Amino acid sequence: MIEIFGYLASLVTVASFLMKDVKKLRLINLTACIMFIIYGVLISSYPIAAVNLIVALINIAYLYKIK
Repeated sequence: MIEIFGYLASLVTVASFLMKDVKKLRLINLTACIMFIIYGVLISSYPIAAVNLIVALINIAYLYKIK
């Protein structure tokens, strides 16, 4: 079940890069990052959680600038 969640997070990441609107791309990618943070913690892979936390913060910063 956890592995399926990881695959779903990967699919959401790919979907984010198919967006033409940058705001949508950032929102969907932020969702994927949150999913990967959860996934990383669930499988005790803290590098996965850490890098996605950093990317999530970058997405939040850019979304704040867009607003």
